[in-house]
Amino acid sequence: MSHESDFKYFEKMAHWSFDEFGIHEECLTDWDLYGLLNAHADRDSRILDLGTAGGEKIIEFFPDCAEILGTDYSPAMIDTACKNLSESGRKNISFKVMDNLKMDVPDEHFDIVVARHTCTDPVQIFRCLKPGGTLLIRGVDKYDCWSLKLTMGGGQGYEDPVPVSIADYENVLKAGFSEVELVPIHTREYFRDRESFKSFLKIVPILDGVAIEGGVLDEEKLDRYISENTVGGRIILYRAYYGISAVRP
Repeated sequence: MSHESDFKYFEKMAHWSFDEFGIHEECLTDWDLYGLLNAHADRDSRILDLGTAGGEKIIEFFPDCAEILGTDYSPAMIDTACKNLSESGRKNISFKVMDNLKMDVPDEHFDIVVARHTCTDPVQIFRCLKPGGTLLIRGVDKYDCWSLKLTMGGGQGYEDPVPVSIADYENVLKAGFSEVELVPIHTREYFRDRESFKSFLKIVPILDGVAIEGGVLDEEKLDRYISENTVGGRIILYRAYYGISAVRP
């Protein structure tokens, strides 16, 4: 999706949750964003979370430390995050609306910057990290749900000449980071039935573009995918993410 499409999507999704689909996820790669985050953090750490959405991940998985700032381009998402925070009772967490490509944060202020499934500008991230600070990125790659995209005839990133993982990796290197590591992350998602799977595909942007017109799925192609990817009565969706870790020298 484009930056503007991201904004429209998350504004619409601000009060919606993946939990309603009852998805069971099986991770096949030993790269845990939150495990790395907690390993790098201590009580004095200042952490910036880019693309925080409704703040659920910060509240559940981020460590107890000096400061956590969650930002999102969508005001509706930040409203949801503030409501979730007030119900959680957690302290030292705040949220603000911010465009990742026009970052409004102090120079050399944060010990860790986390970016999850969102666009980034590594040059601006480099600026706001302290020397020795850590960058952790988790994103959705071009080949996410690739067999589904091939069956449906298109989707998010389908025409990209370079996978976003490679573009992000190169941009992090060019920004001046060291110890840059790129790890492919593979997972399987299991859906209980056709209707929950179909509803999921209408909500998320996986089939963005030619595969969906006016929100209508090609039912014949959908059934073909389901028939070829159902095991033990459950529909499998093969996900391709990536993780990047890096250090500001």
